[in-house]
Amino acid sequence: MGLGKKILLGALGAVLCTTARAAQVQDPKQIVQQAVDAELAANRADTSHWRYLKHEAGGNSEIVVETEHGAISRHVEQGGRPASAATLRADDEHIQKFIRDPGMQAKQRRDGAHDEKDATELLNLMPQAFIWKVESETPETVTLSFKPNSNFHPPDMEARVMGEMAGTLIVDKVQHRIHTFKGSLTEDVTVGFGFLARLKQGGTFDLEHRQIAPGLWQITQTHVHIEGRALFFKTIGQQQDEVKTDFTLVPPGTTLEQAVGLLNGPGGVAHR
Repeated sequence: MGLGKKILLGALGAVLCTTARAAQVQDPKQIVQQAVDAELAANRADTSHWRYLKHEAGGNSEIVVETEHGAISRHVEQGGRPASAATLRADDEHIQKFIRDPGMQAKQRRDGAHDEKDATELLNLMPQAFIWKVESETPETVTLSFKPNSNFHPPDMEARVMGEMAGTLIVDKVQHRIHTFKGSLTEDVTVGFGFLARLKQGGTFDLEHRQIAPGLWQITQTHVHIEGRALFFKTIGQQQDEVKTDFTLVPPGTTLEQAVGLLNGPGGVAHR
């Protein structure tokens, strides 16, 4: 066989091997769809409730205890200092009112269900709302970038805002769960020539999602800084910095009355 023919066959073999390897690479959109499916399936199956410490901007923190009947909370710090006796007294009064008022409990559950519905709808739109690209991989995770998809037709304002974001998504390779979702608004979003809504370019969001027990994941950090106005100058901008730590499982069947006692556990505030 001549040298030229050997070189030609060698080059052809290299091309075929490269093509085969490329065929094995998962489509970015498929990775995102798999992550969305995993998140939605986990949300449907997860019935766990948690006690955790919630830290907010300005040095404010509180203990939160979730139950199947609702969640209660009590301050730990305000402005970086121990919560005052007046604040704790107001917390206790609110907790007792919540325990005795089925209407307040029902409203909290409705609000939670509404938020869950919105989150589910936006998750379902993620694969088609953006142009996705794999940027890097480790043995544990894959990092994708995203930018607006000009062919995406958002069904509502929330989807329209999301569709104007660009950023990164980090996905766990084994469980296909979302680790990190962060981005920024690529341009101003206006509705009704700005009379109904206007959100400013450069607004950012950063969500951190971590496994806190085997197979159980929670959002541990939420940072949202989006400025804007809607519905004839009603402010809808989000300015939120929230970090959750010290997660412990709440036993199934815990009542709201029992949850009060859990507020006084390690890191909690002693009941007077």
